[in-house]
Order: sequence, then structure tokens, then C-alpha cells
Amino acid sequence: MVDRSKKLPAFFYQTPSGNEPVREWIKGLSPEDRQIVGRDIQKVEFGWPIGMPYCRSLGNGLWEVRSDLTSGRIGRVIFCVIRGCMALLHSFIKKTQKTPPKDIQLGLKRMKEVE
Repeated sequence: MVDRSKKLPAFFYQTPSGNEPVREWIKGLSPEDRQIVGRDIQKVEFGWPIGMPYCRSLGNGLWEVRSDLTSGRIGRVIFCVIRGCMALLHSFIKKTQKTPPKDIQLGLKRMKEVE
């Protein structure tokens, strides 16, 4: 029998003013890219723990969902695991080989807020 339950249900980080930056970023993508990112997040939710090529540790409790978007672009959603859930903290289009330190710092800052 196949286990169809989420092992790591996701929720969106919310700013003190009530904004959800990752949800807003996803809504700003093309319909095709939204579907790709959603599917990749879902793979982590149902397959946790899961590794490359869908997910990778960034260290210090941060992880990234890795998405290959249309037009050769690369999307990343940074998350942490808190109380058995996947907190979607930050997202961006990756333009460099290495994840920019400012994106990791923002993920760490938001992780402290949800803990």
C-alpha cells in the first residue's frame, strides 16, 4: 500500500505585517513555473527526507527546494523544518553558482522568527 500522507506539511512564513513572501513570489511566476515549483515542494512534503536533485541542505538548519524553471532559469525556495512542518521562508531566481549569502542570511533571520 502506498503512503499518501504528507510527511512534512508545508506552510508559508508570514511577516509581522501579514505578507507571505514565498506565496507572493510563486504567484508572480508564469503558470508553468508555478506548477513546477509547486510540484517540487510537494515532492519534499511527501518524500521527506529527500535529497538531490530536489532538495539540498544549506547548513544551519536551512534547506532548499531546487526547481528547474522554464527558459533555463533556476528557482530556489529556502525552508526549515520546525515542529514537523516545512516552513517556506524565502524564494528567489538563482543567478550564480553559489547561493548568495544575503539569501541565506534572510532565511536564517526568518527561521529565528518562526522558531
